Amino acid sequence: MAVVSSTLVAAAANTSTTGWVVGYVITIVVVLVVVALVVPILLLAHRIGKQAGAIDESLRLSVTNTAGLAGLRTTIDHAGAITAGLKRGRERLGG
Repeated sequence: MAVVSSTLVAAAANTSTTGWVVGYVITIVVVLVVVALVVPILLLAHRIGKQAGAIDESLRLSVTNTAGLAGLRTTIDHAGAITAGLKRGRERLGG
């Protein structure tokens, strides 16, 4: 009877460690899948972050280079007044 008891205890101990091993293997697989999915996202975010500085600088230069366009309406109004004056002058001169 003692031999049967020790065999049952050994079998029970072997079964419980099998569950732990399966659990560890599943956990490792899940962690590897998560890492495989997250690493490309982090690399892409890093690349976007490096490009963001250059994009921001380009936008700042665009604001500086296009600041003169704010006065375009005034220029158009003055050009209209000048051409109207030239037209009146030509008519007075008979042309």
